[in-house]
Amino acid sequence: MTAFEDELPLRVGVVGTGGWGEQHARIFAHRPDTQLVGVLGRDAAKTQARATRYETTPFTSLEALLDAAPELITVCLPNEGHFDTTLRLLETGIPLLVEKPLVFDLGEADRLLAAAEASGSFFAINFNHRYAEPVRRAKAAIDAGELGELVFATWRFGGEANHGTSRHANLIETQCHGFDMLEHLVGPISSVMAQMTDKTYGDWSTVALALEFENGAVGTMLGTYDSSYAYPDSQLVEVNGTAGRAVIRDTVRELELSRAGDEVTSRWRAGYFDDEARWFAGTFDRHVDDVLRAVRTGGPPPIHARAGRRALELAQAAIRSHELGQRVAVPAAPA
Repeated sequence: MTAFEDELPLRVGVVGTGGWGEQHARIFAHRPDTQLVGVLGRDAAKTQARATRYETTPFTSLEALLDAAPELITVCLPNEGHFDTTLRLLETGIPLLVEKPLVFDLGEADRLLAAAEASGSFFAINFNHRYAEPVRRAKAAIDAGELGELVFATWRFGGEANHGTSRHANLIETQCHGFDMLEHLVGPISSVMAQMTDKTYGDWSTVALALEFENGAVGTMLGTYDSSYAYPDSQLVEVNGTAGRAVIRDTVRELELSRAGDEVTSRWRAGYFDDEARWFAGTFDRHVDDVLRAVRTGGPPPIHARAGRRALELAQAAIRSHELGQRVAVPAAPA
């Protein structure tokens, strides 16, 4: 039951019929406080199949979806095809939740944020990794000072390739989670030094970054499309401080907290009946809880699309670093 159970269900439209777009449809079709009024896709047969599965209306025209009067629209399109549709939707003023990456071009990102400001649009982005239980617990421990002064952090993430037209698809589309996560846990990044390899199929499929944070901590990122998500620890986050260390494994699988000088480690894993905390897609369900609460109350997005622009800014700094062969300073993160 939700805090808004006595209100009419919020009308939601979903743009996109791909794999992660199915998670969007699943959530809004099954929640008691939302009504999935339609799904929009380019392929009529695929869109009809998705709509039939979730007992809603198929649309192949954005204008037709808008005629269904959605009160929230979510966008889950191919990674390099976000800009035009997102801009059109922002101009309507309808609250909007978009998938990452925001876009691949900083100029386009700025146009989207300007359009949102001009229309007063609610503009959220789905950095759902923040909502994993190990991440929430690690964040709470850091904020409570349990790790002491933060000194270094590591992000490692990757598996099979998700090819795109950009040679930097891995860095922009996938490792945006890493930029967002490290700034979420440690603080703003102030500079980056990059190494990249294109040895496997011609794109910059594996990247290694050395990071400097505004608070004086340092960090590393290793992001790859030359590995496998079948391997243990496909994702690993470590944050080390003067008083302790936090290690997150596979986003939702495990959190270890250690204290300096103590050989006993505290470990969190989801309990036998806690399937939701073990399920990666459940991190999106948790984010949606906060998105809907904000839309209902007129509050700000839990994760504003500015975070997507910030991740792209950091990726572009890494690209410049690789091209120049030198460390590149990053503008201060917006307050």
